[in-house]
Parts: sequence; C-alpha cells; structure tokens
Amino acid sequence: MAGEFDEIRGRLEAIGEELADLAIARLRDSIDAGGTELPIDEKRITRARRAVEKASHLLEEPDDRY
Repeated sequence: MAGEFDEIRGRLEAIGEELADLAIARLRDSIDAGGTELPIDEKRITRARRAVEKASHLLEEPDDRY
C-alpha cells in the first residue's frame, strides 16, 4: 500500500523538528545565562529527536530509500 504511512511520517518529522528547535533553545538559554556546560535536558531532547527520526525512517516505503 503506497503511502500508507505518509501522514504518520509527516507528523513524526514535524515532531523531530520541534524537538530540534527545543534543544537549540535550551542551548541558547544556557549560553545566554553564561553556562559553560550542556543543559541536562538537552541530551535527553536530542535522544528523543533521534528516536523520532529513526521511527520516521522505519516507516519509509522501500522505494523511498533509493
């Protein structure tokens, strides 16, 4: 079934972008506050973004990969 997961993949991609934006905002806030280390939750947000991106890729149609 071509495109069966397209809507879900689109939502996952949007969530991945939101998580990336959130991680960047956390880093910016830390820098603005004079921090010299990564914020604790930035790593967790980045791991969640990677998991969402992986899920999106897993739902690709076989022809989408080439």
